[in-house]
Amino acid sequence: MPQTQVSCPRCRQPVPANVEQLFDVTSDPGAKQRLLGGVSNMIRCPFCGHEGRLATPIVYHDNEKELLLTFFPPELGLPLNEQEKLIGPLIKQVMDRLPAEKRKAYLLSPKPNLTFESMIELILGKDGITPEMIKSQQERVTLIDRLLQASSADVRSEIIKQNEKVIDDQFFALFGRLAQSAASQQPKLGEALVALQDQLLKETEFGRGLAESVGEMEAAAKSLQEAGQGLTREKLLDFVIAAPSDARIRAYVNLARGGMDYSFFQTLTEKIEKASPEEKTKLEAVREKLLEYTNEVDRQIEARYKQAQKFIESLLAQDDITAATQANLQNFSQDAVDIVQQMLRQASEKNDYAMMGKLQKMVEALQQASAPPEMGFIEQLLEAPDAAAIEKMLNDNADMVNDQFLEALNGLVAQIEQQGQGNPEAQAISEKLSAVYKVALKFSMKKNMG
Repeated sequence: MPQTQVSCPRCRQPVPANVEQLFDVTSDPGAKQRLLGGVSNMIRCPFCGHEGRLATPIVYHDNEKELLLTFFPPELGLPLNEQEKLIGPLIKQVMDRLPAEKRKAYLLSPKPNLTFESMIELILGKDGITPEMIKSQQERVTLIDRLLQASSADVRSEIIKQNEKVIDDQFFALFGRLAQSAASQQPKLGEALVALQDQLLKETEFGRGLAESVGEMEAAAKSLQEAGQGLTREKLLDFVIAAPSDARIRAYVNLARGGMDYSFFQTLTEKIEKASPEEKTKLEAVREKLLEYTNEVDRQIEARYKQAQKFIESLLAQDDITAATQANLQNFSQDAVDIVQQMLRQASEKNDYAMMGKLQKMVEALQQASAPPEMGFIEQLLEAPDAAAIEKMLNDNADMVNDQFLEALNGLVAQIEQQGQGNPEAQAISEKLSAVYKVALKFSMKKNMG
């Protein structure tokens, strides 16, 4: 998102800011996160230290939830007709982007909001997040701030004791997000949060349980790693049966759910049938726990995949899929990538060429974004007709010809050489790559010699 120069409201110095007035979730799914996460329309002045929200008109649109909201900051002090002149074109953009069949009655009556907070409450309310839930989140933020401001560990201990009932999974989830953000942006705050986390893990019931879970996860991961290539379903079952606690069993489920299939449970059932009465009771309890934990993991995976599928479908509905993908790269999780591959296989099986074409555009945009810049340059060099053309391209892009570029090129040469055995096409590419590498190496040596 391009930045705009704005004046700091406190010291009037020009500072850069991400100014965004139209948040159209229907055409840009990432817009919602930018609004709620404070990525846009926030000012952080390096001169006087002022931080706050910019006073700018906002239009928010979500066709699926039939939301068209407007907010005009009262501090701008403009009359209603002037407000309409500013907001009107934004609403027109929303209308123009929608196909005729999606233009519904709600578009004729955008809902104005007197405060920014009331607009956010309406947006979150459509997601099932109530004002009570928002208040609860704010209380957790306030508690974290109080703990950070405490004058000593003893004072923090007393605050923790008084508020232990709200130090739960949601509290630690929020705490984790804050700590992760602070680690990269505010190192000193990050260190303070790490120290506070250690105290919370030791002095709260939920924290002690969380610490135990982490420890069990590490122990389970170590067992699986040590098994290496020798890890079979039977070996995994032995690990589970020997687990010293339910937390360890849960850890194995989280780490190796894929191996706990029908064959795995069939083997467990056979063990139960052959076991002594005492052993049988123990194994049946293990099976009960396994079923409970695997069902829980499956529900979580299903929920994540549904969310990812919804995200991918919203991008596929756009006119320019490549542009929509590029604009939402930060929202692509591994689940979303898995969904793309799954949909591509399904489209191929059904000979749905239209869907295959759309998905392929998305895949190409993702591959282009993930590929290091030197790989793109290597592809261009491969298209050069001769050594002279290669040398000219290297000279025109001399800054890219460094150790990292040569390592990538050399690695690619070795990789293609292995694939080239018995494959004429791969062999031809290998020869071309070798020629490019020789010219690039010679060019690099000349460059280093001045």
